[in-house]
Amino acid sequence: MVEENGIYVFCCIQTKEEKNYGMINFEGEEREIFTIHYRDAAMVAVEAPIKIYHPKKKPLMTHQQVISRVMEQESSVIPISFGNVFNTKEDTQALTENLYPQLKKLFVEVKNKIEIGLKVIGKREWLEEQIQQNTKIVKKKDTVAQKSKAAGYFDRIQLGEMARDFFTKIQRDIEETIHDPLSKLSEASKLNDPLGEKMLLNEAYLIDREYEESFDDKVNELHERWKDYVDFKYTGPWPAYNFINIKLKVEAS
Repeated sequence: MVEENGIYVFCCIQTKEEKNYGMINFEGEEREIFTIHYRDAAMVAVEAPIKIYHPKKKPLMTHQQVISRVMEQESSVIPISFGNVFNTKEDTQALTENLYPQLKKLFVEVKNKIEIGLKVIGKREWLEEQIQQNTKIVKKKDTVAQKSKAAGYFDRIQLGEMARDFFTKIQRDIEETIHDPLSKLSEASKLNDPLGEKMLLNEAYLIDREYEESFDDKVNELHERWKDYVDFKYTGPWPAYNFINIKLKVEAS
């Protein structure tokens, strides 16, 4: 059975000019990346099968690759979430028309802006060393170790609470010494939930392209200061995923 082609969208840009961003291998075929317009809003898209797109590694990377290619040439890029495909160009144009009042505002907000991600992950040896310096936690661990499972039930609860408070304090210290200086160099920032017990900071920053080098310099300076204790995972530039308050994900009809 031959799959019917529709329109798969990657992002939206501000332009009245028809644009072509070359070819991309998408769903096993080389496909042309083009724009579909309503006024000065243009969806960047390819012709692709109408189906459910599962967020696996390769298609996710292709989706991001196209957006990154567009970002190299455009000042205002609004990302569209993965997996949106429409029946026709007319359907895509109708979507753009419906979203246009919101898109018009967002174009101003994201113009010349990029998103940078920073995750700070504590090194196990350093975290264990910090715990060993906390006499209350060490004493409580010894108490739990000396009791049976049943007898030490409440002690284990208290130990868990103490450990949580301990990590919360370290996270606050990291926010003050790493996040706060970076926040001053950004247009906006968003604190995301840590992923894993050793992650101390999971932050997204919206910065002006003009200040990208200054922001990089500050990250490098902070990394030098903290490199013996934590690892930095510094990613970007990305479109403003964390700072767009519009639900662009829609279902194909």
